[in-house]
Amino acid sequence: MPIVTLITDFGNKDYAVAAVKGAILSTVENPQIVDISHQITPYNPTEAAYILKNAYKTFPKGSIHIIGVESEKNPENQHLAMYFDGHYFIGADNGIFAMIKGDLKSEKMVAINIHDKMPTSYPVLEVFVWVAAHISRKGTLEVVGKSKEQIKEIKELRPVIHQQGDQILGAVIYVDNYGNVITNITRKLFNEVGKSRPFTIFARNVKFRKVYETYSDAIDFSIPKEKRDEDGKKIALFNDADHLELAIYKSNTQTVGSAQSLFDLEYRESITVKFE
Repeated sequence: MPIVTLITDFGNKDYAVAAVKGAILSTVENPQIVDISHQITPYNPTEAAYILKNAYKTFPKGSIHIIGVESEKNPENQHLAMYFDGHYFIGADNGIFAMIKGDLKSEKMVAINIHDKMPTSYPVLEVFVWVAAHISRKGTLEVVGKSKEQIKEIKELRPVIHQQGDQILGAVIYVDNYGNVITNITRKLFNEVGKSRPFTIFARNVKFRKVYETYSDAIDFSIPKEKRDEDGKKIALFNDADHLELAIYKSNTQTVGSAQSLFDLEYRESITVKFE
């Protein structure tokens, strides 16, 4: 039973997701289809990469991941198929593949070249599903494309370390369902640059001088509940993906607000960590 996951910016209002699932059911024998997300912000490969990178690892080896984000083929947006970390990924060369594999090397990557045999205006439905079906039948990637080494990177979203080694210049790469703001600064980079030095995190006009392990670590539970500083408390922590996250304790976009709204932070907003 091949596992085929879907991550797209299609949303759930239109017929696109259902059509892709129908095509998978028609071409892949006995598939198990899993929706990772269809609420990716339109044409946002960084958001898709962050979600997929942290989701795919929990799936069994051999799973096939179809990426339907900014997927139209053009001279600057080639289609790729990649075998990496025991998983298959099919999508467009728009920076997603580089962010998923990071500095690691993929076992196999090809530029899909079956388009001449399969004219299409709907690549996810026709090309990507066809490639997924080929893989599910134990087909090799060499059949669907030509080996490729160089792929596109979104370099402006890589953290920058100050020349003197006392600052990390990062950026917001994702805002989650609670309005928590996730940055491209990882725990590993933070520790390597910081070397246990005191620090201040600057996000617009907000400052943080402590990073917690969990949301609850920021709350003093020895204080009676009615006297605690809880709702609206600002928190910096490393989330379960080991990225620096700025949050509001028990945030609610309809009531107490969120880090996104209260700190006025959006995608690509600058985040700076200064070490003493």
